[in-house]
This record gives sequence, structure tokens and C-alpha cells, in this order.
Amino acid sequence: MDELDGAAASGKAGRIRSTTVVAVLRDGHVAIAADGQVTLGETVMKQTAEKVRRIGQGRALIGFAGGVADALTLMERLESKLESHPGNIRRAAVELARDWRTDRVLRKLEAMILLGDTETLLMVSGNGDVIEPDDGVAAIGSGGGYALAAARSLAAHTTMSATEISEAAIKVAAGICIYTNDNIKMETLP
Repeated sequence: MDELDGAAASGKAGRIRSTTVVAVLRDGHVAIAADGQVTLGETVMKQTAEKVRRIGQGRALIGFAGGVADALTLMERLESKLESHPGNIRRAAVELARDWRTDRVLRKLEAMILLGDTETLLMVSGNGDVIEPDDGVAAIGSGGGYALAAARSLAAHTTMSATEISEAAIKVAAGICIYTNDNIKMETLP
């Protein structure tokens, strides 16, 4: 994980940059895809960062936007929550969001998480939000809006798989968002 939060590095808190992550849950399959670009201020520092991982003994996927140290800390906490609540990512996500919001140290972490398994897709934030999208599509990061629009359209109007939709959505975002590239990293389940 080599991602940096360009907003925090430039002293402008609250704006997560340098990433696009999109997740699609469709027909019992989940795919989370992310671009590989790391932007520090106005400079592309890296083009092949890993922003998507398997967690929970390979039974769940996580994608993150934000600072790498923050994301690693949250991923470790989420892993422990999944150990406490095996197979229940909703409960683990709610427990993480509660800790994230109330813990004095954790609440300073700036990141967002997409979490999914073959039945559930969630977006988790430090504000205590745990959101399950109605349509099985979610996106975060600077290019998240573009990827979300593309993925929703493809999900509604095609028979493409979750993997195909996620990849296409990142490519659309990469063509629009200057903080997103088309070096796509993806994890899928099952």
C-alpha cells in the first residue's frame, strides 16, 4: 500500500484525492477495483499502488481511499472485528464505524472504505456512516462520482458481470479525473 493523501500532504484536510475505488455486487459476485495512481499535491508519485485487498481469511474484500497509514490502521481494526464476528461484515463494519467515530485517536484518521462479500456491499466512513447501496454499486475517492455514474449505468442497462462493470467504471473515471489512472487492480469473490 503506497497511497498518500494528497489533500492532507498539501495541508488541505477533508478532501481525499489520488484514488478511485469502485465496488459492484451482482449475481452473488463482488468485485472491487481501484486505480493505481498516487498523487502528492500536483505531482503523480506512483502509478501502481495497491488499494484493494482480501481480508477476513479471504472471505471479504476491502478497497480504501485516503492516507496509507490511516487505511492500514483501519484495515487492521476491521480484521479484528471480522474475527470477533466471523462471516458478518455488517456487524464488523458497524463496530468499526462506532470505534472510528468515538475513539480519540481513530477519529483523526482520514480514509473511506468499501467492504464487500458475496452478499453485502458497504461503504464505511469516519463520520459513523455505514451505507449499503440499494443497487449494489458504490464508489469512493476523487474519481468516485465518475466511476459510480458509469457503474450504475452499466449495471442498469447491460448484462455485464461485476468484474466487467468495475473495470469499465475505473476506465471511465480515468478518462475524466486527473487523480485517477487506468492501471487497474481488482479483487473478486467468489
